[in-house]
Amino acid sequence: MLPFTFSGSPAPGPAPCVREAAPQLAVLCLSSSLGGLELNSLKFAGWMQERGWRVTFFAPPATPLAMWAEDWFVPLETLAVRRGLAMPLMAWALKEQLERLNIDVLVVTQNKDLPVATLVKTLLGGRLRIIYQQHMQLGRPKRSPVHTLRFGLVDAWLTPLPGLAREVAHLTRFDMAKLHLVPLGLPLEQFAPPTHTPFEARHELGLPQDVRLLGILGRLDAGKGQDFVINALHHLRQQYGYDAHLVIMGEPTRNEGDDYLRQLQRQVARLGLQNQVHCRGFRANPAVFYHAIDVFLMASENETYGMVTLEALAAGVPVVGAATGGTTELVEHTQTGLLYLPGDVAACARAIRRTFAEPAATHERVERARLARWHYSHHRQCALTEDVIRAVAAAPVATPRAARQRHRSVNTAFAHAVA
Repeated sequence: MLPFTFSGSPAPGPAPCVREAAPQLAVLCLSSSLGGLELNSLKFAGWMQERGWRVTFFAPPATPLAMWAEDWFVPLETLAVRRGLAMPLMAWALKEQLERLNIDVLVVTQNKDLPVATLVKTLLGGRLRIIYQQHMQLGRPKRSPVHTLRFGLVDAWLTPLPGLAREVAHLTRFDMAKLHLVPLGLPLEQFAPPTHTPFEARHELGLPQDVRLLGILGRLDAGKGQDFVINALHHLRQQYGYDAHLVIMGEPTRNEGDDYLRQLQRQVARLGLQNQVHCRGFRANPAVFYHAIDVFLMASENETYGMVTLEALAAGVPVVGAATGGTTELVEHTQTGLLYLPGDVAACARAIRRTFAEPAATHERVERARLARWHYSHHRQCALTEDVIRAVAAAPVATPRAARQRHRSVNTAFAHAVA
């Protein structure tokens, strides 16, 4: 497995010079899976390393995420995941690792990792700075005393979209003065200009050449809508006579089995699409996928952000997406892509047909998307995050005498418990 090039090509102009006094940074993602959130977390760590920051990535041992970190030469520390009543033991282990590495700022990318991170901050007497980099929706309200106390220990909350910022305000009691709008970025240089011609990309992926090719990318999961786009393909072929094909790129979620994959295979066979649906495995650098397809489909039931949507827009691929979640903020209907009501197979097929039938309008939408893509550059994400890191690192640590005494008591109790 070859090391992954984070930036794709040199950035325009030199990366910011980080002074020797810059805080030591760690990124925590205790997931055993390897999806968009996990890869974005690791890529962010690598990008910050490229920009001169001292970064350590924390992941569970013997997981795809830990393997990729080593292959991409990102400094790695592993941490055995313990949840429930055993979580304090994990917190103590993480505390010792952070102390050994002199970590000043911890970036947390999973909501479910905040409990251990905030407990570690307590064990460290409040010295650790915690930045939560939001990737997923909050879902249900989180306004309980426990959530409020936990969020109160977060020094900065980075949210990628205005809609998610409104959700934080509505569903939590978080101090909105510490909330920052920082879009998650991607290395635009990987997707444009194209690294492959359509012919070369299809040849590399073993896909047919002279057909209209639709594509969907993401882990194989019912919520991602691979079954829906198969139905949309069938509708497109039956109702409009389009000789269209579909490539599905992705793999089942780790430790969740392949039941959904088998369901998709049965669906394809039932509809007689065995020669028109092509499944391809996960790729860390998916540029070749976008250069091979004619239309990108986003069919997730409620996508929080949709990095794959941004990748398609950056690669100059027309986008047809479900009007739900963050997709409605990333894609402007009829301006940078086409949207359809979630679950409406016929509407999705009509949008695909419109994309092919109106090439001039489709080209204009693609060009508008290209002009706006700088907003989602990984250089911009890192620069905005650096401003936040420096601000929280420079803020004084307020630890009254009583609080310091409680911290010493907690540390003593933990030391005896794990001895």
